[in-house]
Amino acid sequence: MKNQQDVTDLFVIGGGINGCGIARDAIGRGYSVTLAEMNDFASGTSSRATKLIHGGLRYLEHYEFRLVRESLMEREILWAMAPHIIWPLRFVLPFQRGGIRPAWLIRLGLFLYDNLGGRKLLPGTKTLDLRTDPAGKALKPVFSTAFEYSDGWVDDARFVVLNARDAADRGATILPRHRVLSARRENNLWRIELRSEVTGETQTRYARMLVNASGPWVDNVIAITGENEKRHVRLVQGSHIIVRRKFEGERAYFFQNPDNRIIFAIPYEDHFTLIGTTDRDYQGDPKDVAISEAETDYLCNAASEYFAEPVRREDIIWTYSGVRPLFDDGASKAQEATRDYVLKVEDAKRQAPILNVFGGKLTTYRRLSEHALEKIGEAIGVSGKPWTATSKLPGGEFAVTGRAAQAAGLKNRYPFLSDELATRLTRHYGTRAAKLLGEAKSEADLGRHFGAGLYEAEIRYLMAEEWAMTAEDILWRRTKLGLRLTAEEARALEQHVLALKQNV
Repeated sequence: MKNQQDVTDLFVIGGGINGCGIARDAIGRGYSVTLAEMNDFASGTSSRATKLIHGGLRYLEHYEFRLVRESLMEREILWAMAPHIIWPLRFVLPFQRGGIRPAWLIRLGLFLYDNLGGRKLLPGTKTLDLRTDPAGKALKPVFSTAFEYSDGWVDDARFVVLNARDAADRGATILPRHRVLSARRENNLWRIELRSEVTGETQTRYARMLVNASGPWVDNVIAITGENEKRHVRLVQGSHIIVRRKFEGERAYFFQNPDNRIIFAIPYEDHFTLIGTTDRDYQGDPKDVAISEAETDYLCNAASEYFAEPVRREDIIWTYSGVRPLFDDGASKAQEATRDYVLKVEDAKRQAPILNVFGGKLTTYRRLSEHALEKIGEAIGVSGKPWTATSKLPGGEFAVTGRAAQAAGLKNRYPFLSDELATRLTRHYGTRAAKLLGEAKSEADLGRHFGAGLYEAEIRYLMAEEWAMTAEDILWRRTKLGLRLTAEEARALEQHVLALKQNV
């Protein structure tokens, strides 16, 4: 028998940006919420994007004006929510006469980009003379003119985990590494069977409504609920390469390719350049996605068309690949499929409805969550009002222009920190960096050093506060220090994490 307290209003399946965003918004409105993720947070699509908070300049070509406008409006809202992990980025778009897009079309697109979304703080578009501007130094001499515009950067995996952390702080039950085995309607409720992927233990939960925000696995979840409806998801693979830093300065590049696709080259983690993305249909299991030889060649060749110094295979430090779960709108090409999201409520007029989430992207997750809560309210009753537009994510409780001051203040309080470490801790944890450092008076108080400024104190914090359980969680999702640690240092970290787990 179950008691009333065993029943939650919402059970969210999926610990990516959409699932964590919906859980956070819902708990803040007064719903009771449980979220289950079969792996670590952001272990799928949400950590494998190009890591941009952007309007989607190229979406204008496909007439997705609603999506672009919503995305543009969200840029400054999200920046204010999390100024430690989100910041403005200027993009340089080199122009060549006879190229695939004429100058007038680019200028029109950028005019719309500047004026469609209520831009207040981000600077507008301007034209650059690459013969004199420093941005031209890294490019081939054939490029003499460029357009420069604004978008934003986000630490995507941290973005997800901070939404989960805030949801938990507000009272949500958050269950990473818990696989949903089945979900069936029983006595006007959802009966959900779960298995811990750590201990193997199973448990049963009940909910008034199910939210399927499982990204590339959304159709799999539909299947375990007993539904056999038509599939709605088109899986599109996007791959990226990381190379040693190719250019100076903090601006990024937007490159147009002869096949009508575009790639970005972005300053990454201070010492590297991120180049991507590709667009191709994917047919396999999302967990097995990996960059192909053809994609690697494509990215190297496309970037080499612009950079004075070619990008070679031997320059690649790391690669990653993800599967975008786009709503299947019947587009003929992967790059033409809509990036907009679609929310479908099944059985809204009966007990135990389900909301299936298709598509979406990092930039629009907050608005997607608000729209999801509208549908949830219609299905099981309204609770609370929209609130996230003026909220702060954990660690982001300072002004958008205050990140440097936060780092200086952290260094002031903990003078033994190097400038580089104080800056990194501020960029990852914001105001919560002080909680990580605690009462430390010296570097020795931070415990064992594993390399690249990663100390035991940070590891303990990530395991206690952010659900990290493996070295991979720490090195590639909570931080990107996997790019800088040696293989030997990474093995030492893995052994240390195992020892800490055994002692818990």
